[in-house]
Amino acid sequence: MSRPGDPAGNFSLKDQHNETFSLLEHAETRVLLSFHPLAWTDYCAQQMLSLEENRDTFASLETYCVGISVDSFLCKKAWAASLGIRHTRLLCDFWPHGQVAMQFGIFREANGFSERANIIVDADQNVIFSKVYPVHSVPDIHEIISFLKMR
Repeated sequence: MSRPGDPAGNFSLKDQHNETFSLLEHAETRVLLSFHPLAWTDYCAQQMLSLEENRDTFASLETYCVGISVDSFLCKKAWAASLGIRHTRLLCDFWPHGQVAMQFGIFREANGFSERANIIVDADQNVIFSKVYPVHSVPDIHEIISFLKMR
């Protein structure tokens, strides 16, 4: 798993609007990569809604948040609409399957999806925070906000 101090490396993925997100294009700010195993599950929904609900707080902390899973564009589009997610970008690590999760060392080969994890990349494109959570849990968003406030 990527650890603080590791270079993040660039990647590009499509979001639920079929628009490309590139990590390098957000080099001027911190980026929270919030990995979730699969769309359409309660824990993943709560995790993504916590990003949407705290959007203004993250913006005040100069942090851009994205959700990432192995689901396809059409899946993410329908899921975002069903949840009412309008601002948070939900990225599709669909093909090559799980490539970005593999890049960060959090792909669960036996399951075909990523760990539930939060990884924060700083403006220099280095990992400054990484944590894996139990698959059947919701990460504490306040832990991330507190970490960012101290940086």
